[in-house]
Amino acid sequence: MKRLVVTADDFGLSLEVNQAVEQAHRDGILTAASLMVSAPAAADAVARAKRLPSLRVGLHLVLVEAWPTLPAAALPDLTDGNGLMRRDMERLGLDLALKGTARRQLAAEIRAQFEAYHATGLPLDHVNAHKHFHVHPLIAGAVLRIGRDYGMRAIRVPREPRDLLRRAEPGTKPKPALDIAPWAALLAVRARQAGLLIPDRTLGLAWSGAMTPKRVAALLAHLPNGLTELYTHPATAGGFVGEAPGYAYAAERDALIAPASIAAAASVVRGGFSDFTA
Repeated sequence: MKRLVVTADDFGLSLEVNQAVEQAHRDGILTAASLMVSAPAAADAVARAKRLPSLRVGLHLVLVEAWPTLPAAALPDLTDGNGLMRRDMERLGLDLALKGTARRQLAAEIRAQFEAYHATGLPLDHVNAHKHFHVHPLIAGAVLRIGRDYGMRAIRVPREPRDLLRRAEPGTKPKPALDIAPWAALLAVRARQAGLLIPDRTLGLAWSGAMTPKRVAALLAHLPNGLTELYTHPATAGGFVGEAPGYAYAAERDALIAPASIAAAASVVRGGFSDFTA
């Protein structure tokens, strides 16, 4: 059976993102969204989600490059001079390995974000992290440990089969995700041991910010059996605080409501992770 979760990341980042999530769910193939609980438009995202009970919502943990939930003063090892989570992921990952204070701050911030999500009253469909930082073994351990206290039942494992991308777009030479592949494999093992649902594959890594209507329709046309997560970054327009340079936000929104995408998804069982956990 072909099962599909179509996710929008960065829910709550801006009104433009939130508007696109609502449109793509009402009029397109979007089934889930990942909420940044402390982003500028988080309250608006929660309100929209409550008006859309069929939209499955999960937690998009922010551990890099955006707004923490705890005060920055409580996270001196994790934040920068602007009060945001640090951008230097490689150095931050090393600091987590070397500094007990950094690990304690990390655990406190992860718990605070789970707690903030819990306070929304929304069911927790899934968990993932901004920039896939949850594949870091120390971060993964904290997420798996703390998430258990909040009923976490599914987690993203960012593993993308390159042969599927080549079938969808012949002639393409997608760059292998060698930097996170070993950690993603380890996360898959640990998540299964914890009894969590994980996707068999996750689409959206190589073409992050460039999931055009043509690409999405082609990927869906070549979808294998099993559980696939296809994640996107839709928005009605760019120009908002926190946007990623070069991302084609509106094109990704268009990909989720395009007739070709809707037609290609018609023969696939779609839902959120919670619809498949049984």
